[in-house]
Amino acid sequence: MENDPVDFDRILKAYQSLWTNRRLWQKDLSSEDILRATIRRDLLDELTHPRLRKTPYEKFFMASKRIFDSSLPIDEKLHIQHVYLEEMENVKNM
Repeated sequence: MENDPVDFDRILKAYQSLWTNRRLWQKDLSSEDILRATIRRDLLDELTHPRLRKTPYEKFFMASKRIFDSSLPIDEKLHIQHVYLEEMENVKNM
């Protein structure tokens, strides 16, 4: 998958279809940067009150379940999951 060119505009739209109420921050960023920042924010549960936050591992599991339970085409599911995995590695090493 790492060698395949990824259409991040398409993947970002697919991500938005899963999280319809999710606000995406778009200040002169590429689709890839927006997607990665949004996923990182999700894993860190930054949109939740600090006392109610879940761990990155819980958020990763819930996102994975939502992705694979969706009706998205498998290639979009895999690309979104791959970005989640990469961002989880980054969050884990913080």
